[in-house]
Amino acid sequence: MPTYDYRCDKCGHEFEHFQSMTAKVLKKCPKCKKLSLKRLIGSGAAVLFKGSGFYTTDYRSKSYQKQAKAETDKQKSKSEKSKTKKTDSATKKQEPTTGTSKQKKKTE
Repeated sequence: MPTYDYRCDKCGHEFEHFQSMTAKVLKKCPKCKKLSLKRLIGSGAAVLFKGSGFYTTDYRSKSYQKQAKAETDKQKSKSEKSKTKKTDSATKKQEPTTGTSKQKKKTE
């Protein structure tokens, strides 16, 4: 429910009144009791987000969240597969060849 600003044309009294949008406009001034009250046009209230963690992605639909999670999981699995391929090829290159050491033992 919004808060409306009112001002009396007779006495100049200004105040705010909390009422529903469908409620009738007030006409009687609470101070001078005359029927000269006018509702003022306000600038409107702004939405204020206080604290951390308010992002546009916080309120996405469930289907969007599921799809985004599936895509990130797919990317993670691809990167893990490429890492294991790289480490496998690196270990193969580092293994010593055993054929030359056997030949040396036979000749001695």
